Amino acid sequence: MSDLKGGMPPASRDLAGRAGAASPASWPGAAKLALSFVVNVEEGAELSLTSGDARNEAVYEAREEVAGHPDPCMESHFGYGSRVGLWRILDAFDAHGVKATFSSCGRAVAATPVLAAAPHARGHEISAHGWRWESHAGMPEATERAVIAATVAAIRDATGERPVGWHTRSASSVNTRRLLLEEGGFLYDSDNYDDDLPRRHGATHVRLPYAFDTNDMRFAPGGGFVQPEDFSRYCIHAIDWLLAEGAPRMLSIGLHLRIIGRPARMPGLAAVLRHVAGREDIWVARRCDIARHWLTQETRR
Repeated sequence: MSDLKGGMPPASRDLAGRAGAASPASWPGAAKLALSFVVNVEEGAELSLTSGDARNEAVYEAREEVAGHPDPCMESHFGYGSRVGLWRILDAFDAHGVKATFSSCGRAVAATPVLAAAPHARGHEISAHGWRWESHAGMPEATERAVIAATVAAIRDATGERPVGWHTRSASSVNTRRLLLEEGGFLYDSDNYDDDLPRRHGATHVRLPYAFDTNDMRFAPGGGFVQPEDFSRYCIHAIDWLLAEGAPRMLSIGLHLRIIGRPARMPGLAAVLRHVAGREDIWVARRCDIARHWLTQETRR
């Protein structure tokens, strides 16, 4: 087949997985689903001329880049998440007894430490989401190593505890996972979209699945969600389908301070929280807890 344009996929890509075989894994108690709420904390880490970046961010409630000048409109859209959305989301979690993972950009935390300190004080996990809100694809290895170290330091300074989880915005680099392992303090990463279960990477590192569909980012223009019920129905359908399959599964629900934190969207999050609260068949857990539990399970693709 070498004469075909593009050749064959490299052997390093595992496109078969378990090939339909059931996983031997189990979750605590009677749970069939491990459910992870991930709150992305990016406010202050977006590209901004005001922050010294070469250009402004073009992706927020609108999709428009202001070139050559500061963009107060874009900056205030992000600012809503840190000034208002954070507290609204924290209160919703408290009301339903839910602990989440706050995936936090280092520059956001360094600029506004309360973005990590407040969730940490309420028992949520603070994980790492890069230094800036940016892709790592093509990033030089030395730069990426420094980015990882700076992000760890910012979160440790704000909370007194180093992060054990990592998630890159969009694309990681070919070096990211290796650099996380070399750094030595990471238990898991979430740069994985190809399964409904975690898997080991070596003896002590876990690759946790993440998703862009059960995610409030779809409230963006053209993303598909308009009403809060669009979000809640979609997420609840995913939850109920995975439970009906009967085998252990994991589901991630992605949130953003500046997106779901808007008052008209919060009823969608509240509906999902009510649907899962207190159920024995659903383990709502921080990602660090899911990764630690997974390491006690039998290893299988």
